[in-house]
Amino acid sequence: MADTGNTQANTGGGFPWLQQLSRTLRRGEIALAAGLICILTVLILPMPAWLLDISLAFSVTVSVLILMVVLFIQKPLDFSTFPTVLLIVTMTRLSLNLASTRLILTHGHEGSDAAGHVIEAFGGFIMGGNYVIGLIVFAILVLVNFVVITKGSGRIAEVSARFSLDAMPGKQMAIDADLSAGLIDETQARTRRKELEDESSFFGSMDGAAKFVRGDAIAGLIITFINIVGGIIIGVAQQDMSMGDAAKSYTLLTVGDGLVTQIPALIVSTAAGMLVTKAGIDGSTDKALFAQLSGHPAALGMSAFLMAVMAVLPGIPALPFLLLAGLAGGAAYVVSRRQKVVAEEAVTAVAQQQATAPVLEEPITSALSIDAVRIELGYGLLGLINAEQGHRLTDQIKALRRQLAGEMGFVLPAVRIQDNLQINANSYVVRVKEIEAGRGDLRPNMLLVMDPRGDKINLTGEETVEPTFGLPAMWVDPSLREEALFRGYTVVDPSTVITTHLTEIIKDNMSELLSHAETQKLLDELPKEQQKLVADLIPGQISVSGVQRVLQALLGERVSIRDLPNVLEGISEACGYSRNVTIITEHVRARLARQISDAATDQTGVIPILTLSPEWEQAFAEALHGEGEEKQLVMAPTVLQQFIQLVRQAFERHTIMGESPVLLTSPGIRPYVRSIIERFRPITTVMSQNEIHARARIRTLGQI
Repeated sequence: MADTGNTQANTGGGFPWLQQLSRTLRRGEIALAAGLICILTVLILPMPAWLLDISLAFSVTVSVLILMVVLFIQKPLDFSTFPTVLLIVTMTRLSLNLASTRLILTHGHEGSDAAGHVIEAFGGFIMGGNYVIGLIVFAILVLVNFVVITKGSGRIAEVSARFSLDAMPGKQMAIDADLSAGLIDETQARTRRKELEDESSFFGSMDGAAKFVRGDAIAGLIITFINIVGGIIIGVAQQDMSMGDAAKSYTLLTVGDGLVTQIPALIVSTAAGMLVTKAGIDGSTDKALFAQLSGHPAALGMSAFLMAVMAVLPGIPALPFLLLAGLAGGAAYVVSRRQKVVAEEAVTAVAQQQATAPVLEEPITSALSIDAVRIELGYGLLGLINAEQGHRLTDQIKALRRQLAGEMGFVLPAVRIQDNLQINANSYVVRVKEIEAGRGDLRPNMLLVMDPRGDKINLTGEETVEPTFGLPAMWVDPSLREEALFRGYTVVDPSTVITTHLTEIIKDNMSELLSHAETQKLLDELPKEQQKLVADLIPGQISVSGVQRVLQALLGERVSIRDLPNVLEGISEACGYSRNVTIITEHVRARLARQISDAATDQTGVIPILTLSPEWEQAFAEALHGEGEEKQLVMAPTVLQQFIQLVRQAFERHTIMGESPVLLTSPGIRPYVRSIIERFRPITTVMSQNEIHARARIRTLGQI
């Protein structure tokens, strides 16, 4: 039983050392190491002729394999091991060169098969037994490989490596930007970074690997020269051969050896050149080349025409050129037809996709959006926004936005202009946050004439009312412009009428249009040196909403907030003793006294004022009840009506006299007096004594 078991063990195991060797060679790194050791061994030990034949055939096969792989890969990184492969095959060819040199110099006098049948075949077939022809062919191959292919591919590899390294920071930033924008996830970003690093490393390696090919070509040339000279010396000096026989024998063998090694070197050089030139090509090389070369039927047609012309020139054989002209012309026709079919199919596909695509329903949330300011035009006024006159209206609105920003420190939101078929053809409507704020009627091809003195207009036209201020006016023909100006009338075109009306509406509603976002934007756009003030003020002393309410109160009375740092300093001072927005606003107004006084000054350089009598001052002061935010004016309706009547009479009397006086009150009651007057005379300016600048000149017109 024991013998049987041993027999089974020996039968099943075979040769244990052979199995162990097989398992070892199956490991890739061991096999590669063994192959490199064999290459190094060839550099030291002699190689028999039959093994040299096998090795040379293997070298040619591997070179063709490398070229085919380069042709069919989709991108250069698919063959990222090419520099390593290039080093190995170059080392293999050099070792085979050394082995063949040893055989040629040792046995070259024995005959043409001294270095193996592969070298003999190349020497006999390509050279035809004439070593002069062999030398010329060998020299041409070396020049093509060394001067043309190797030099060009080396230059491309060098430039590609440099550009790849220079572009790496920008590509890294693009990946980070896509990741931050959510276009890719972390895994995709990591993959793209790895590809970028691999690409940079690959082109850097290719730059160095190109030197292998260059060195291989130089080494082949030197080895060939040494073999010829050494062979002749050995044949004449040691083998007693004549100079002619020695030159013929050793030259045939040497050139055959050079050809059998230079042809694989040329193939690998071509593969290297195609690999480095493939950086900007998508897909395999054959598809890219054929697609691009045949993608222009006009170029094929011109080539066919040129070859047809060449065929009819005297002395030139017509058949080859006519044949090629026919092939190029046929290809041009086929490609042209194919492009038309593809274009028609693309149009059809797009039409079918649009026809079958479901109609996307507009999101319900879009109905929630509100236009801050919108102008609706009747269809008769659409000519104001056409190519001829449209820039007139839009440019005036742009100028209005810039004017408001410069005068009031308020950035007007974008004004939307749209048509509205539900209103009269020559009418327009101005809406603020979807609510109608004003409307008017225009005559698009006429001019609006107004008399500043209020007298009757003595021109031929259509009487009307100016929509902004309600003044009497008249629409006249444009031919009467010069006459109207000569008579001192004010003449404006329809676009200016809309812009003027829009200006007054905006000024009346600036407080509503100043949103929280616009307030934050104003704060963010302050100069860098003012940001410390903002940081100290918000949110420690007051919130952005509190600042917004103060700015709205100022804009509500048409006080410019352009000097925003001064306004913020005033808010910071007032927050030290009060959180009441009304009190803070009054303190800011006092800080803006010079600005407010300047705005109230008339053409003569003085501020015309009407003051409240002590009785009314006391009546308002006694009518205030509550503290802080809860303080409010409690006054009998009959008393309020009496006050309104007195104010209306006083201002109308001075308006007739050409005056626009300011109502002056004490600081404590000013906001409450203003809240009453703005309901029936919103354009009336109400100031307190604290808002009269020390250097301002005043003129008292009367007392209420």
